[in-house]
Amino acid sequence: MDIPFLRIEDSGEVISLGGEVTTVGRGRGADIRLDDPSVSRLHAELVRRGPYVYVVDLGLSRNGTRVNGRPIARRVLDDGDVLSFGAARCRIGGIPREDIDADTEVRRPAAPELTRRELDVLTSLCRPALSDEAFAMPATAREIADELVVTEAAVKQHLLRLYQKFRVPEGPNRRTRLANEIVALGLVKPMPSGDMGAASSASLPGQPVRRRGDQAV
Repeated sequence: MDIPFLRIEDSGEVISLGGEVTTVGRGRGADIRLDDPSVSRLHAELVRRGPYVYVVDLGLSRNGTRVNGRPIARRVLDDGDVLSFGAARCRIGGIPREDIDADTEVRRPAAPELTRRELDVLTSLCRPALSDEAFAMPATAREIADELVVTEAAVKQHLLRLYQKFRVPEGPNRRTRLANEIVALGLVKPMPSGDMGAASSASLPGQPVRRRGDQAV
């Protein structure tokens, strides 16, 4: 085949990776749908960059993503690599062979400078993803606004600036991509379950969590 493709092991189905980003998951909206209970509704993404492909685990599944049996966050793929999304196995093909480090992880950029209110928005955004559920979508703009006691329009403006700061391109699953980036960078970390309630279920290192009584910025 002229372009990279993914072969699903159970069915033998071959799916061409024609787009720049291909989503993988159990949900009906996923580009590659894997009907396996161990796969999250939105589990991972396969991203094309020229002749190369890398896989991104979206970080919202307990079962994770593996390449050749090793758990990964992001990884450049080589031709013939075996990808495991939960218990579902696939094999990547159609990637030009060359001397690249098969263990290369895509390096994440350093976190940009953030305002206090942007940190608040990121905390609220990522909180559902850090719950005990096997899969949870990030908070919506409405949910963030309700928690921080600000307008939904203000939250959307903050999110737009955050997309730019973290270089999250336009397209589907933008909030999920931002949340995944934040969690992977370690900017938001879960708190012990006993600290739930008035305190946030996620905290930003070195940053106290705002309460509803705090004045909006």
